[in-house]
Amino acid sequence: MSYDDKNIFARILRGEIPCKKVFEDAHTLAFEDINPQAPVHVLVIPKGKYVSMTDFAEKASDAEIAALNRAVLKVVEAKGLMSSGYRVLTNAGANAHQEVPHLHLHVFGGRALGSMLVKR
Repeated sequence: MSYDDKNIFARILRGEIPCKKVFEDAHTLAFEDINPQAPVHVLVIPKGKYVSMTDFAEKASDAEIAALNRAVLKVVEAKGLMSSGYRVLTNAGANAHQEVPHLHLHVFGGRALGSMLVKR
């Protein structure tokens, strides 16, 4: 999967599509998911053009890597999830059902989330 400048997150970063911002800094943006899968469902994205966590780990600066992790913490704090718990998930590639070719972390919380994967 290659980076596509027309993907929805690139368009949000350029201000072409609005979002309900939860947190932003020089390297990251966190915003409410428009189709939430839990009472709290926030997406955290780097502002750089990274397709997946692998791409990010290989190419991002130390400052970008630190900022992405801290942005997750800021979301957890802003949404009051520290004591009740939360899940962070990212998908990479077709088998993981990655839909947007821009690295994004899902932060879920607000209820018991159950098993991570359904056994088949």
